[in-house]
Amino acid sequence: MAYDKELAAAKKAASLAARLCQKVQKALLESDVQSKSDKTPVTVADYGSQAIVSFVLERELSSETFSLVAEEDSGDLRKEGAQETLERITKLVNDTLASDGTYNVSPLSSEDVLVAIDSGKSEGGSRGRHWVLDPIDGTKGFVRGDQYAIALALLDEGKVALGVLACPNLPLSSIGSNSQHSSPDKVGCLFSAKVGAGTDMQSLGGSPPIKVHVSATENPEEASFFESFEAAHSMHDLSSSIAKKLGVKAPPVRIDSQAKYGALSRGDGAIYLRLPHEGYREKIWDHAAGYIVVTEAGGVVTDAAGNPLDFSQGKYLDLDTGIIVTNQKLMPSVLKAVRESLDEKASAL
Repeated sequence: MAYDKELAAAKKAASLAARLCQKVQKALLESDVQSKSDKTPVTVADYGSQAIVSFVLERELSSETFSLVAEEDSGDLRKEGAQETLERITKLVNDTLASDGTYNVSPLSSEDVLVAIDSGKSEGGSRGRHWVLDPIDGTKGFVRGDQYAIALALLDEGKVALGVLACPNLPLSSIGSNSQHSSPDKVGCLFSAKVGAGTDMQSLGGSPPIKVHVSATENPEEASFFESFEAAHSMHDLSSSIAKKLGVKAPPVRIDSQAKYGALSRGDGAIYLRLPHEGYREKIWDHAAGYIVVTEAGGVVTDAAGNPLDFSQGKYLDLDTGIIVTNQKLMPSVLKAVRESLDEKASAL
């Protein structure tokens, strides 16, 4: 089947990167001395995650030319004074690969790790195949001990062909506003989707995958909203005006990262709006994996004007004002409410 080998490699890469991130987050939360200004744990997990994904994909798909569009490069790690951080990253990467046991390689040197990180320097585009990675999506959630995701997708000729979201802290049961947490101790979800094959969810620990589907609700009053936890990422006041127009009763569920796309793909909520402040440019790694996870689960993802997202233009998405994610039945009324609210906001200025 098309993309089977690539999807298996992506799932393995994201799961191993999640294992590395979990280890760092656990240590971060256990250390009381961590000052908020010290970004080292995030830095270590971010670079470590990118190095792992790059290593696993190149190893598993060695016959293919490898292009990765990713958030980090090794510039800062090559500077003076970064040696200790680089050593921590290298040790974490080697420990994570050793814990998996399938790669019988001698430990990677710091230079190997820098090279793996730098394989993420591709610009993407409409020709050929490009992997797209956000090694830790939702760094603020990561630091708080909350939601974050390792988001990996494959573009083929400018279209998203497959995507994987590893969400280490997302409960396996629904987090919808009207659902009771049946077993909050069971966390760690892996969502995977490839074009034409639907969306699967399994535990990061490796339970058998189950097919998931977006909410079937047609009534906006019953639809719950997801929005970004950070107000900087989305205009919460605009979202609440849209919710009011739709008659949405439930309070918004605010969580970090593309974990929202995963939660929406299994029906935890029915609408996700991302309406950033003016001037913000969306990057492809913030949406590519989430986009296919939702669309293959039966959902729709467009910009605020109702246009499909175009991942073929390099690192950025050129969008009209923001992103709307919902099911096909709700899309027309959501789009109408978004347009009306945006027009009202513009005329009030």
